[in-house]
Amino acid sequence: MKYQWRPMAAADLPAVMAMAAVVHAGYFEEQRVFAERLALFAPGCWIAQCVDGVLPAQAVGYAVMHPARLGQPPALNSLLQALDDRADCLYLHDVALLADARGAGLGRALLQILREQMRRAGLKQAALVAVHNSRPYWEAAGFAVLPQAPAALLEKLASYDAQAAYMVMAPDDLIG
Repeated sequence: MKYQWRPMAAADLPAVMAMAAVVHAGYFEEQRVFAERLALFAPGCWIAQCVDGVLPAQAVGYAVMHPARLGQPPALNSLLQALDDRADCLYLHDVALLADARGAGLGRALLQILREQMRRAGLKQAALVAVHNSRPYWEAAGFAVLPQAPAALLEKLASYDAQAAYMVMAPDDLIG
């Protein structure tokens, strides 16, 4: 099977919701959250698809990222209203891959997309909240837990689960 990322379109939102229900059970976000992210920062919204050349391409994952301020991720299932004009990082809001698509190189390809979006937006850092015990994966990808997280950030993380970790990719990790 061959997999690739392509830009997300509004028509993809029902598929995004279906994949989110499978991959992120317990972390529900309304469709309007994804629709708003797409409207505010379309270059950060992507669909992973299986392209085998025989059947029509099938969505197997998605990724949503947008400019934000380091240490200030949006609360789960909340609208942004607008992008922060003082953004200093690219926040990887959500990534979901169906089980069959894992291990096919989509994560590495997504990191290249993330780096390119950072360059285009002039941002030198990336951040995310690791859930579902994904912290080791993100550490291997160059992210590290933010040291000395402020109380407001720790409170936000508690709304995910006890293992949620706010992670940052340092500027040195972005070269190459």
